[in-house]
Amino acid sequence: MKDLSIYSDAQVHGFKEKRVMQHNAITSGRYDFSACQLDILFMLLASLSQNELNYRITAKDIELITGRTWNYAQLRKATEEIGSRMFEVDIKQDNGKMRYRQMWLFQQVDYLEGQGAFEVMISEPAKPYFFELKNTFTSIQLKSVLACSSKYAKRLYTIACQWRSIGRQTFEITELKKMLGLIDKKGNEQYTQIGQFKEKVLDVAKQQINANTDIKFDYKLHKKGRSYKVIEIFVDLSANLQMEIDFKKPIAEQKDIKYIMSYGLTEKQATKIAEKEKIKDFKALIEQLNQKVRQGELKVDNSRGYIVGVYKKKGVIE
Repeated sequence: MKDLSIYSDAQVHGFKEKRVMQHNAITSGRYDFSACQLDILFMLLASLSQNELNYRITAKDIELITGRTWNYAQLRKATEEIGSRMFEVDIKQDNGKMRYRQMWLFQQVDYLEGQGAFEVMISEPAKPYFFELKNTFTSIQLKSVLACSSKYAKRLYTIACQWRSIGRQTFEITELKKMLGLIDKKGNEQYTQIGQFKEKVLDVAKQQINANTDIKFDYKLHKKGRSYKVIEIFVDLSANLQMEIDFKKPIAEQKDIKYIMSYGLTEKQATKIAEKEKIKDFKALIEQLNQKVRQGELKVDNSRGYIVGVYKKKGVIE
């Protein structure tokens, strides 16, 4: 059982399987994930180990790292809904024919009474997709994709992100439709009327991207002659950013940093202390500080300054 409280980062080397497996098997589904479901998924991704299927998650750890609090009823509902979703994957076989695989992310979830924890067993077929997600996305990007229920919003978000440094990009409408899967290889086209395309695809995507992601998305249609032929996409960074779990950093290290920050230190200071000191040494310092407060030698209001002073003297922080 992989316990998040004692997690150490696992190096994922050479994960190979003859497959056409892509992260979009999960991200392109017509689902949106709640904040609680995302926190559970991200805790799993940050804790992935090559040889593990079982992971233990505590509500306290989720709260410590994300700053969000979930009760048992919310967590049980979240895992129930994740577990009931079926994802279908197209796998090209050696003979050129396709295999259509249906899979579920969780094999089982056990809730432990009185422990504030639950144990998740991810399914073996879904394991490669968890690694694809971890290695392909940051949590901000993944949150943005999974929080949008429209598959066109998901796809347009990833397209728009390619141009965020430039701020805009122009496409032929037929070109964009092909990218969105609205025109197939035989030339069959969906939403041939521009009004349908706007209502069913572009406006829905705009609303969901702007509400749920780290970018602002807008578009403008341009005519050539009497018909709309060109679409101009505008991309800007959104102020709607929030701190999320870092998939690349060991979960134990992230917990230590957040624990140190809970005593009023900045993330930069907490990161420096976590790099130089063992967490047990920091906790010992906190116990000394609490003793000084109890004995009246130090006021609670001065505790942050006391901690900073100790680590300045040690040369750990500036």
